[in-house]
Amino acid sequence: MRSRRHEGEHENHERWLVSYADFITLLFAFFVVMYSVSSVNEGKFRVLSSTLEDAFREHPIRGVDPIQIGEILRTLDPEKKVLTGEGILPDFRPETGDENTGAGQEEIPEGYQEGSEIVEALENVADKLEEAGFEIKLDEKWVEVTMNSQVLFGSGKARLSEKAKPVLDELIDVLNDFKNPLRVEGFTDNQPIRTSVFPSNWELSAARAASVVSYFASKNIDPQRMAAVGYGEYRPIADNSTAEGRRKNRRITVLISTDPEQLKADAEKNAEKESNADGPVLLHTINKPEAEGYAE
Repeated sequence: MRSRRHEGEHENHERWLVSYADFITLLFAFFVVMYSVSSVNEGKFRVLSSTLEDAFREHPIRGVDPIQIGEILRTLDPEKKVLTGEGILPDFRPETGDENTGAGQEEIPEGYQEGSEIVEALENVADKLEEAGFEIKLDEKWVEVTMNSQVLFGSGKARLSEKAKPVLDELIDVLNDFKNPLRVEGFTDNQPIRTSVFPSNWELSAARAASVVSYFASKNIDPQRMAAVGYGEYRPIADNSTAEGRRKNRRITVLISTDPEQLKADAEKNAEKESNADGPVLLHTINKPEAEGYAE
């Protein structure tokens, strides 16, 4: 029999392409991962940064007041002793003097008055202002004086009537006794108005508030302590579906600030203005030239 010759298998010289393709795939995946890591979502990063900062900075009791050296640390455990700069304190509660007279309340600057004092002064003239639907309310930061616009203004008008001026004069006599900031607010009912002067109730309410502020200023109330705001029909205090409700909604409110922080800031601002007014005014300065290069 004729013997068969086993021909040698053909050698594959392109096997390196398999390894090369795997290498390119891994390299591509590597650069994709590197790119994704380098592209940081700025919004998410800020949230993460803020969260971590709050976590490391937060005190046992959440609050905005920092713990000062030597001061008493607030804690929920009334029996817990707290280590401070002065040693171990058995009682962590701060001493405020008279505990029954508004402990920790800030002192009112000179020339300003507290809410209770202002209310007392207003009540002394309440009988004279009864015609204007005079009402007084007191809260933590404001004394609110409300008057009916029907007494102060004609229908659809922003000019003060003659019978309004004696009413406002009584109020001005009280307001001139202190320096507390004032804000005059105007309100209307929901009856639409559209004239060449007042396209809407916004303009009418703002103009009425501005008229009261202007009259106050003409009676020597410092204009810098006043502001005028118009709310139109959007702050009702009664039902606009009835005539009585609409009458109550047409009103002027004078807000007198009694917030100690605001009064303190206002007093500092006024003191700074007075110091600047009393001091010398520097208009311009010119440096004297050197002698060299200039002929006498």
